[in-house]
Amino acid sequence: MSRLAINGGEPLRTKPWPAWPRPETAQRAAELVSEALTSGKWAGDGPMENAFAERFARFSRARYGVCVSSGTTALQTALEAAGIGAGDEVIVPGLTWIATASAVLSTNGVPVFTDIDPETFCLDAESAEAAITPRTKAIIPVHLSGAMADMDAINAVAARHNLLVIEDAAHSHGSLWRCPDGEARGAGALGLAGCFSFQASKSLTSGEGGIVLTNDQDFADRCWSYRNVGRARREGQESVLGFNYRISEVQAAVLLAGLEALESELATRDANGQYLNRRLAELPGIRPARRDPRVVRQAYYGYILAYDPEAWDGVPRSRFLKALQAEGIRAAGGFVPVYRMEYWRIRKERFPFASRYDPSSPDYHEPNCPVVNRFSLEQQVTIPHPVLLGTQDDVEDVTRAVEKLYEQRDELAQQPALAVQ
Repeated sequence: MSRLAINGGEPLRTKPWPAWPRPETAQRAAELVSEALTSGKWAGDGPMENAFAERFARFSRARYGVCVSSGTTALQTALEAAGIGAGDEVIVPGLTWIATASAVLSTNGVPVFTDIDPETFCLDAESAEAAITPRTKAIIPVHLSGAMADMDAINAVAARHNLLVIEDAAHSHGSLWRCPDGEARGAGALGLAGCFSFQASKSLTSGEGGIVLTNDQDFADRCWSYRNVGRARREGQESVLGFNYRISEVQAAVLLAGLEALESELATRDANGQYLNRRLAELPGIRPARRDPRVVRQAYYGYILAYDPEAWDGVPRSRFLKALQAEGIRAAGGFVPVYRMEYWRIRKERFPFASRYDPSSPDYHEPNCPVVNRFSLEQQVTIPHPVLLGTQDDVEDVTRAVEKLYEQRDELAQQPALAVQ
């Protein structure tokens, strides 16, 4: 009889993984939501929104925070406030969620896709520098899943070319980076601005929501205006053509509850992530994302690794993932490159400056991002962050399952995989 669950054997793990959102956080959120609803102030820079913006900024070691309606609108707000406009080029990694690039389009700017580092899977500084032209105005590094981009190298590139740095930190609530001056600063506080998402799957969530962090007060005021229909925040400040990207007091209440628990959750995830790094690195064909020594604390949206089919006798990633799921391990692939997403469609009449990224156009040329293509389409495996909230023995089940599959890789390669329900 087969030992592999995908072929009818007993799964290695049958007990559930930690629930997300956590029940105790939901209970605390209900208390704060009740306070918000009975306060008579449901929106419009209410006390809970202001408290969260201040506390999250301080938590991330930034000076200012401006709450917005999503991670996407955080990027849009920051780009508008930074003055990105028609024809301005903004460098983004080819491997990210589509919003990183579509936010650039929303300003009628041009996203320029560059490659990723083969070890951290985040934006590669050399690839970014090679893509700079006289039209380049900004770089958006993305801290992907369970890794941080090399912010020292990216900031150095930006300084050499007089570019703005806007971090996409939607996956990185609470990561800390040791800067050249020896200070540890949070993801989102390492450039002009940092943009976060509080969407339902994130490690700090209110269902939907976002925030822009910055150390520049004038920039914070501009962000406040752009997300608040363009109103001037302070006397003497100019009004702008803005949007309604505000959040409610109910969302802020839920975020305050999550923030109360975040420090402890970060410690658990970081310890379990480092444990998995050590254990999985011992296995053939498994390469966890490299943790840069300057990372003081790593937040996780997901734990990512590269799977090498050649070391597994040619077993493709799709088969490996289904077999891992059958053993009771939560795992998936990851984003496909933005420029290959089925809904990446650029209409020339709407975005004329970015028409070279119109897949229907005869002059469309896919960006040269070989590391992105190989990792995203053939190698990436992502384990969601709730798995890391378990005990060390829980996360060891990930290693045990991979070991089991490797020992039985002949069977895995030869027998057809059954669909995982």
